[in-house]
Amino acid sequence: MSTSEPPPWSHCAHGADPAAEPVGCRGIRVPGRTACLAHLTNAARDAYLAELTPGTDIDHRGTPFTEPLLDGLLNALRNPATGHAHLGDAQFDLATFQGDAQFASVTFQGDAQFASATFQGDARFESATFQGVAWFYATTFQDGAWFESATFQGDAWFGEATFQGSAWFDSTTFQGEARFGGATFQGGAWFGEATFHESAGFGAVTFQGNARFESTTFQGDAWFGSATFQGDARFEATTFQGDAEFGSAVFERWGSLGPLICAGRVDLSGTVFNGPATLAFATRRLECRRTRWLSTAEMRLRYVTVDFAHAVFEYPLTIAAETGPFVLPDGQALPEQALAQAPNASVRIASLRGVDAAHLVLADVDLSGCLFTGTVHLDQVRLEGDCSFDAVPPGMHWRRGRLVWFTERRTLAEEHHWRAKQPDAVPGWNVAVLSPRPAGPTQLAPVYRALRKALEDSKNEPGAADFYYGEMEMRRHDHTTTSPAERGLLHAYWMLSGYGLRALRALGWLAATMLVTLVLLMGFGLPKEDPKQEATGTVPPGGGKVTFEIKKGDLRNPTGNRFTGKRFEKALNVTFNSVVFRSSGQDLTTAGTYIEMTSRFMEPALLALAVLAVRGRIKR
Repeated sequence: MSTSEPPPWSHCAHGADPAAEPVGCRGIRVPGRTACLAHLTNAARDAYLAELTPGTDIDHRGTPFTEPLLDGLLNALRNPATGHAHLGDAQFDLATFQGDAQFASVTFQGDAQFASATFQGDARFESATFQGVAWFYATTFQDGAWFESATFQGDAWFGEATFQGSAWFDSTTFQGEARFGGATFQGGAWFGEATFHESAGFGAVTFQGNARFESTTFQGDAWFGSATFQGDARFEATTFQGDAEFGSAVFERWGSLGPLICAGRVDLSGTVFNGPATLAFATRRLECRRTRWLSTAEMRLRYVTVDFAHAVFEYPLTIAAETGPFVLPDGQALPEQALAQAPNASVRIASLRGVDAAHLVLADVDLSGCLFTGTVHLDQVRLEGDCSFDAVPPGMHWRRGRLVWFTERRTLAEEHHWRAKQPDAVPGWNVAVLSPRPAGPTQLAPVYRALRKALEDSKNEPGAADFYYGEMEMRRHDHTTTSPAERGLLHAYWMLSGYGLRALRALGWLAATMLVTLVLLMGFGLPKEDPKQEATGTVPPGGGKVTFEIKKGDLRNPTGNRFTGKRFEKALNVTFNSVVFRSSGQDLTTAGTYIEMTSRFMEPALLALAVLAVRGRIKR
């Protein structure tokens, strides 16, 4: 109800022209009287108060209360057994409390309605009990609002309320729903150790001062969507047993969210951090889609899967896994019973699509399921500690009459998704769950290239080897931008040495090549027997000088038993010399000459590939 409109009840006649519509006091008339409680004569007021007993329903909407008047009303309703006032249904809509309003330890047995009321002094509701609905919609608290240790057994509605001073809800218990949507806290908002049994709504709330939720427990869902935190926002040791949503919230100064526990999901999608932020969460799911960090920030996480799709990092942001339970300022570990069913405390990144990773640091996180395509400046990301990726399916598999196996390497989740959709996919490739159109080799090759460069720039070239392998694999399978000739060359490079990264493969081919060379030389390359030297002498007339002409006999192709020990030794000598690109000097047949030429080309190349693969794994 708007405070500018006259309330639909019988007005107090005080100050009004009896012959005209009442325009004086807005308070409702006391039953059987012509004025509100504030404007009754002393005798009439005393008579009315004498009629009241603890638990009586009262209706004083629009009434202007002074401190003595309110104290007199509450004294009339005081229960002698407890020493505290007990009210039934209490209606104070549009009422004005000119001094301090002392409702401490009062019990509202029915609904308590303070909609659009104004508290000009302190509003003291410490240890008050609201057994019905507490209605403070659009209420104005011009000074402090004290609800410490109060109990709201029904729903509590503070929507559109204005707290011009500090608001104290420490140790308050909300057993029903708590709604603060659209409220404005101009001073500090203190909810330390408060308990919300049902959902808590702080949507579109403006916290102009500090907002403190230390050790607060939210057993239902908590909604802070579109809230604005202009001061410090602190959620140390807060526990969310349901979902916690901060979607489109704005943190203009310092944001300290945590350490907190959330058994459900924390949603920061669309949230803006204008100042430095420290976030410490132990939760199952963290949504940070389109979240904006406009200053430095650090996120320390446990148990969580994080989605950073299209988030904005304009300053350095560190995302790190916390190895042990969070430690509170008093040195105690934050209890994690709410996450007892979680498989492990690792931190998993679900997506970095659309992110500018130039200022991003990832430490000890699990990237096995992360989607990278569409990430900008991925080559500048920093991977610290143990950042794990997915692996290829282990073992050997028969597919379409051929043996298929994959050497161990780190791989992207998106390569899993692409390979799983191929007709001859082997078991073990993970199928995409949320992406109906997985990225293909054309999109994945630049991703592998960027990750390779990121590790190489950090002087981790051995760690970059797997990403180089992945890049070459995507190029080999890319039928869009890679020409057939280039794919053929890449296929040979892969088959011979695993793109210069598989030393055993290159050594295996080298051994096979040497064996073939050895067999060919023994079978065809060595002549039947070593050529014998023949000497022819000519004695000129008169004697004196003799000239000898030495020449070799013809090299004859071998026949008979060619695989003898002597021939093996000669062929082995030729083969080993070919590996180091040397000529053995052994006499060979014409076929043997060509065999040696071929081996002197292939075997040193395979040896070089093996050396290159070893160097790629140990280079620093």
